Amino acid sequence: MFQSVLKEVVEGTEGGIASLLMDFEGIPVDSYSKPDAPFDINTIGAEFSVVIKSIQRAAQMLEAGDTAEIAIQAAKVTTVIRVLNERHFVAVSVRPDGNVGKARYMLRVKAPVLLKDM
Repeated sequence: MFQSVLKEVVEGTEGGIASLLMDFEGIPVDSYSKPDAPFDINTIGAEFSVVIKSIQRAAQMLEAGDTAEIAIQAAKVTTVIRVLNERHFVAVSVRPDGNVGKARYMLRVKAPVLLKDM
């Protein structure tokens, strides 16, 4: 059900590799990966869900407001994460030469579509 939206995010982003919708416990709801994806997006999501929860706690302690977006840049991939609600997030991974700005835009635009279908 969500895979078509996740595919649009990946295919609409230059250098997009994979995308997923996941809950904060690390349980994937749906995902899409290009056939040549060099990693499992569900594993990345599960590991980053722990990091997101820590960032959310830190933001609350600092009274900075709700966490909306997180970007993690590594040597081989950049992953942009958008918090959808108190239980779910959506993420897209992009190659180092990809368009991270477009990835952020695609997540922002597609977030309401995903929320509507949840």
